[in-house]
Amino acid sequence: MPEVLSAEAPASTNPHAPFSLAFDVLMNRAFIRLCTGSAGLRPPRTVQVFAERGGRRVKEKVAKMLELKKKLGEEQKPGKFVIKCPKGTRDYGPKEMAVREAVFGTIIESFKRHGAETIDTPVFELRDVLLSKYGEEGGKLVYNLEDQGGELLSMRYDLTVPFARYLAMNKISNIKRYHIAKVYRRDQPVMTRGRYREFYQCDFDIAGEYEKMLPEAECLKIVDEVLNKLDVGNFYIKVNHRVILDAMMSVSGVPKQQFKTVCSSIDKLDKEPWEKVEKELIDEKGLTKEVTQQLRRFVLFREEATDLDDIQTLDKMMEIEALRTNADFKKGTEELKVLFNFLSLYGVTSARFEPSLARGLDYYTGVIYEAVVEPSEEVRKTIAEGAAKENQDSGEASIEGQGLPTGVGSVAAGGRYDELVKGFSGKKDSVPCCGVSFGIERLFAIREAQLKCKDVPMRTVATEVYVASAQKNLLEERMKLCRSLWDSGVRTEMAYKRNPKLLDQIQNCEAKQIPLMLIVGERELQEGVVKLRYIKTREEQDIPLATLVESIREALLKA
Repeated sequence: MPEVLSAEAPASTNPHAPFSLAFDVLMNRAFIRLCTGSAGLRPPRTVQVFAERGGRRVKEKVAKMLELKKKLGEEQKPGKFVIKCPKGTRDYGPKEMAVREAVFGTIIESFKRHGAETIDTPVFELRDVLLSKYGEEGGKLVYNLEDQGGELLSMRYDLTVPFARYLAMNKISNIKRYHIAKVYRRDQPVMTRGRYREFYQCDFDIAGEYEKMLPEAECLKIVDEVLNKLDVGNFYIKVNHRVILDAMMSVSGVPKQQFKTVCSSIDKLDKEPWEKVEKELIDEKGLTKEVTQQLRRFVLFREEATDLDDIQTLDKMMEIEALRTNADFKKGTEELKVLFNFLSLYGVTSARFEPSLARGLDYYTGVIYEAVVEPSEEVRKTIAEGAAKENQDSGEASIEGQGLPTGVGSVAAGGRYDELVKGFSGKKDSVPCCGVSFGIERLFAIREAQLKCKDVPMRTVATEVYVASAQKNLLEERMKLCRSLWDSGVRTEMAYKRNPKLLDQIQNCEAKQIPLMLIVGERELQEGVVKLRYIKTREEQDIPLATLVESIREALLKA
């Protein structure tokens, strides 16, 4: 079984530290006795100094040990330990899972509506598969494992690279697939932005040779479709092209060998101001002020062109002499114009050209996109409060001082990656791919906060009928009714007590928001009927046992 290598060194790497301390104490005492003899003579001055220094050393060690003990908490008894989730992870109770399953259901429904089939891949991959795929920043966040069999392994960082490996290994050149699974990143968790170390991704990808921009248009249609269906609030989809980024950097004077590392810095503009990014470009990437100022003019172009639509913005940038004569910029502009035309045919109005969008992952080769949600102030506040409670419950540092986020970051992102499969297959011909990935944790955080703000009660069970009894000794009759309903596909449950109180059964039914209750009694059994109770309206009626299932199905339509 693989074991995660800890990113943080333990407080002490010497397992014999307590024995070493005890040994020092004993040796100091023995040395003093040896020098003074049994008669209790005063030791020489040198011995006194040595003993005093040794005593101070022991006291210092004891003080350090006590300080360490204080940090670790009270002395632990065997088997006693702090119960909490690991940093960057969380538990999901029934209410949270109900919201989560609803979000999953909406996304999967959209994927299937667009003709995708699903696959699954291992949660960890050979380290060589993941190396050099995620850019300068992403590569630092990969969890490495150590396998007893000798293979160097890493936890999957995303679902895209494993998908490319799957295509190459199985020689697949044409597929439309979706994949929903957990991924792992050694990120610094920021709960207010839905950032975790373990989280789900929901991926949709199209692999194969197709008409230019059609796969990209469908991916963006799915993003627009899902976010509207989930009703997450205001959102927009930022769109850019990697060749446009390359053109802007080339024209600005960025050396070609630094394109990828500069992209990693530009990618931070959605979280940090230009001044901080520019400082990084100059101090760490070695660019001159002249180069960064020229680059700023391009990547922040939309700040000065707020009244222009996407096509007009592209045309306006084309008026700049240096860009107009650049082949990459011309190619990227033409493809984006085709894409925006397709999006208008699909009815997608949420996409907009954003020249500052960089997407730091190295494998993108064409159009890139990222969806950002702008939740209401009330929702943002609720997310932050929930995150603070998570930190408190897990024993992590408080998030005070971090401030409320202006959003929750990107909730979906993707793009074209035509060369990734070729990197695994080694063949000249690659498999062109395009896809999108939803960040389920952030979408979940928004939906959960929205429901809390609206005080909407969450139903955590799918039970449709609760079978109850009004008198004692009717357990067998309740069991027969449950079996009949289960066999007919009706979601049913009952109390596990032989003689439950009717009031307790009704309250349980109301608490779980189960719409219907069947109440069986001696009179009903003699007459061949059972009492049907509508939980919301508290209306009751007798229904024949002979037509039980049909009557229940009709009642469910009304409930």
